[in-house]
Amino acid sequence: MTTEPPAGAKGRRPARTNATRQKLFDASMELIGERGAANVTVDEIAAAAGVSKGTVYYNFGSKSELIAQLLRHGVDILKARLLEAADGGGSGRDPLLAMEAMIGQAMDFMAEYPSFARLWVSENWRIPSEWQGTFSVLRGELLEVVGQAVEGVAAAYPVDNSVSRGSLETAIFGACFVVGLDRQTYNPERTRDQSVAAIMAIMRGYVLKEAAPRG
Repeated sequence: MTTEPPAGAKGRRPARTNATRQKLFDASMELIGERGAANVTVDEIAAAAGVSKGTVYYNFGSKSELIAQLLRHGVDILKARLLEAADGGGSGRDPLLAMEAMIGQAMDFMAEYPSFARLWVSENWRIPSEWQGTFSVLRGELLEVVGQAVEGVAAAYPVDNSVSRGSLETAIFGACFVVGLDRQTYNPERTRDQSVAAIMAIMRGYVLKEAAPRG
């Protein structure tokens, strides 16, 4: 005899393939960018992704869980790109250049997925938010990556220790989303390099003037 899985079990099942998850992510982000998460239905997401509504419910269980898992998917993409940028060039790389490369990757991600950035900014600070717990976890993971890059700069350069490390990480993290989204929405003429330079001004202000790398 076939038994029904316990409530919520379907929502915990991973997507059958990364390709399916990516199709759902792309479709959801486009629709959410047009109308907002609250005004998009599972039927619309499934149709836009070219899958059945049953496939969505089988893999995610509910619209709320679908959005939560797609937020995770987007953060996984962004985090992988940030880590790859940080690791590029080997261990002898100037950590300021590594940070600059990471911010550049963040700008590229915002350009590729502006609706994800829009969803993040609109829902992340909404209280209460249906996905507040999800945002808290994902935000912590991204801040950890930024924090590691800041640690690298502090280990290589004399820095202003009066600056709160946590506030600095948050400033860089927030600036990536806001500057990237502002560029896509209001200032498309602004170049990627200009946006990166503006955010790097925060980081360079943390390094003491006329300071050379240690070692």
